[in-house]
Amino acid sequence: MAERPAGSGGREGHQLADGGYAGSEQAERLRLDTLREYRILDTGPEEAFDRVTKMVADLYDAPIALVSLVSLVDDCRQWFKSSYGLDVSETPRDISFCQYVIAEDKPVVIVDVLGDERFRDNPLVTGDPFIRFYAGVPLRAYNGTILGTLCVIDRKERPVLVERELERLEDFAAIIMAEADLRRIVAERDEARQTLERALDFSGIATWRYDARTGSINWGGAAAELWGADFDTALADIDGFYERLLPDDRDMVRSVLGGSVESGTHYATEYRIQHPERGVRWIAVRADWDVNTTDAILTGISIDITEQKSRQENANLLMRELHHRMRNLFATVSAIISLTRHAATDVDDYVERITGRLDALNRAQNVLLGANFMTGSMHALLREVEAAFPRIRWSGPDLLLPENALVAMALVFNELATNAVKHGALSGAAGDVDIQWTQDPEGSDPRLFRLTWNETGNHGPIGPPEKTSFGTLLMERSVRNNLGGTIERRWEPTGLILDITLPARWRDA
Repeated sequence: MAERPAGSGGREGHQLADGGYAGSEQAERLRLDTLREYRILDTGPEEAFDRVTKMVADLYDAPIALVSLVSLVDDCRQWFKSSYGLDVSETPRDISFCQYVIAEDKPVVIVDVLGDERFRDNPLVTGDPFIRFYAGVPLRAYNGTILGTLCVIDRKERPVLVERELERLEDFAAIIMAEADLRRIVAERDEARQTLERALDFSGIATWRYDARTGSINWGGAAAELWGADFDTALADIDGFYERLLPDDRDMVRSVLGGSVESGTHYATEYRIQHPERGVRWIAVRADWDVNTTDAILTGISIDITEQKSRQENANLLMRELHHRMRNLFATVSAIISLTRHAATDVDDYVERITGRLDALNRAQNVLLGANFMTGSMHALLREVEAAFPRIRWSGPDLLLPENALVAMALVFNELATNAVKHGALSGAAGDVDIQWTQDPEGSDPRLFRLTWNETGNHGPIGPPEKTSFGTLLMERSVRNNLGGTIERRWEPTGLILDITLPARWRDA
C-alpha cells in the first residue's frame, strides 16, 4: 500500500472507521450547509459533468473501473453526480473512500487496497466493483470547504500517480467546481430575482425597460396591478403606452420623454392613465439610461400615486376652506370688537364683553377642529356651552351645522347665557336654564327647526330691558340675517323664554 504524503502524519484514516470526521462539528456543519447551497444533491445527469468524467477515464486509461466520479458526501450517504463505469448512484457514507479525502483535506491515493486494514474488509473491495486502486482529489467550494472528490478507481493494482498526473486530476476537479459554482451563482441570481419580483409585487412597483430605437417596452414587477392584466400585449411598445394615457396628458409625456431621449438625461414625470379595471389612476415614473457601446435602454420604475394625489387634493381643498373660514372669523372678530366698543360702558365692561364673545367663537372653532373644519355637531357645541355655564341643561337631536351656522348659534348661546348670569336665572343659586330643540321630519312643509331657551328660578325683576343692547342686536343679526329665521322673547313669572325658528336645513349627525 502506498499513499501520497499528507504533509502531516498525525491525521490517519483509521480515525474515521466509524464514519465520523476529524475536526469540529461546527466545521462539518459549515461543509454540509455549503453543499446545500449548490443545490446539486439528487439532481439528474448533466452533460457538462459527464463529459469531464469520461475525459478523466480516457486520460487515465481505466475503462473497466469507476474512473471519474464526482462524489458529494452529505450527512448519511455518498452520492454520485456523475459516474463512468459504475451503475449505482450512491453508497453508504461509512464505507466510502471519499470520506478520507474530506477528513484529511488532501488528495488520497491507495495502490494496495487489500494491504490496507482500513479497506480490506470494505464491501466495495470484497464485492462489486472490487476496488484495488483509488485516487481521489478534493472538490473545494468557494469558501474552501471540501464537498466531495473527483476520483479514479480501478479493479487492478496500479502504480502510484506521479505528481503531474495528480495535478491534472486536481485541474479536472477545479473544472468541475467551476461548473458547479456557475450553477450555484445562476441559482442564487434566479432566487434573488424572484425575491425582488415578489417584493415589487407586494410594494406595488412596476419595472420596465424601454428601447428608444425600436419603441419596445419590457415590463416586470407589479405591472398588472398598475397597468391592467393586458399590459404584456397592450403596452408592448410605446404606441400602446401612449394609448393608455389620458388624452390631456399625452403631449406632456411625449415632450418629457422626447427630451430625455434627445439629451440622455434621466426621465421623471407624473401622468394619468385609463386603467381597464380600476378607472383613472395617477402614475409617477423615474428612470435613467443604461448606455453601452451598441444600445441605449431607459430603465425605470412606475408607482401608483392615486391615493397620494387624492390626499393632496383634499389637503389643498381643506387649506382653501380654512383660509376662507379664517377670513370670515377675522371679519366676525373685527365686527364684534368694533360694535362692542360702542356698547361698553367702560374699559372693564369692554374687556368682559369682548372676552365672552371671543370665548363663544373659540367654542365654535373647537367643535369644528374636532370634526372636519366644515361642519360641527350641535351636541358638541352644547357640551362646550355647558362646560362654561354648568347650570345649563339641554336635549335634542344631534345635527351637523355648517361653519357659519355653528358660529351664529355659539354667539346666540353666549349672549343668552351671559345675560342669564348677569340678570336672569343664572344670577342666583336656585336658577337654571333648559334648552330643547326639535327638527321636523323630511317631507314636512314647511320643514322647520325649533329651539326653546327656558329660564327658571329667576330671583330678580323679570321683564324686557329698557333699551336694546348690542348683545340683543347680535342675536337678532345671527338668527335673522345669518340663519334666515325668527327669534321671539317672552318674560314669564319664572323667567325668560326664548323661541328660535329656522328653516330645517341641517342633517342628522
